[in-house]
Amino acid sequence: MPATAAPPRATQRRPARRHEFAVRPAPKSERESQKDVILEAFLPSRLNAKNIDWASLIWITAMHVGAIAAPFYFTWTAFGVAVFLHWMTLSIGICLGYHRFLSHKSMRLRAPVEFFTTLCGVLSGEGTPLAWAATHRLHHQQSDKIGDPHSPLDGPWWSHIMWLFAKRSREEQEALYSRYVPELKDRKVLRMFEKSYGLWLFGTGFALFAIGGLPLLLWALCARMTYAYHSTWLVNSATHLWGYRNYDTRDESRNLWWVALVSYGEGWHNNHHAHPSNARAGHKWWEVDPTYWIIKGLKATGLAYDVKDAIPQKA
Repeated sequence: MPATAAPPRATQRRPARRHEFAVRPAPKSERESQKDVILEAFLPSRLNAKNIDWASLIWITAMHVGAIAAPFYFTWTAFGVAVFLHWMTLSIGICLGYHRFLSHKSMRLRAPVEFFTTLCGVLSGEGTPLAWAATHRLHHQQSDKIGDPHSPLDGPWWSHIMWLFAKRSREEQEALYSRYVPELKDRKVLRMFEKSYGLWLFGTGFALFAIGGLPLLLWALCARMTYAYHSTWLVNSATHLWGYRNYDTRDESRNLWWVALVSYGEGWHNNHHAHPSNARAGHKWWEVDPTYWIIKGLKATGLAYDVKDAIPQKA
């Protein structure tokens, strides 16, 4: 495997100012104005004491506190359930469902599998299907440029976690959906998850506590979600800072083996940015991609079809 190499020093971007989006030398179309609104909604300057998404901050903080407490309530049953749910919600839910299926259309899924993978994504606690897919598509369009929701060029902690705590208005959210997930935003199942998202999370917590008490709640909800959060966030931060590149992309995306290990294959990020619609994240023989193994199984049984998984010739 190629040795991990430090990326070239990125040029620090000057902070964007609000007037950069408000003043233009020529009249803008409605679509251009909509894009300006969306890009401004994700600027680091939006995170301030008066504009905090308290729901996200409180929830993520609570999960971390529970994860710290979990070792004091250890049972093998709780640990085993946490490991299983981590795989189900992160690999099947986020990597396969939210990312490769909804965001990039890397395959088509039969209806029952589509519902199940989306539900697993919801139970991950990483946001609604529409919010996740729209934000990710924006990331690809603006990768490491102004308006990228989580570029480490705006600071490693911003890209890893802080970007989640800036509040966006309903109008900004709907503009994001209209521009980046127009074919998804009116689907009944996804709208249902959009409206009932919090109920699924709290319902999972109540169910785990009812079945296994505090050990199951702390391990299978708090510890499991916290570990999955950081696994996903490392793809946003670490794989735009360290690693090697198979492809010459316009951003700082890199392949980082240890992130791939903790994120079920998502750490081969340069491969992904070069070929975002490919269902296969690992393009070299050593680039292990456990999520693609699941996709291969679904493809073999006919539950997934039109799978875009050909390895690019230059890989």
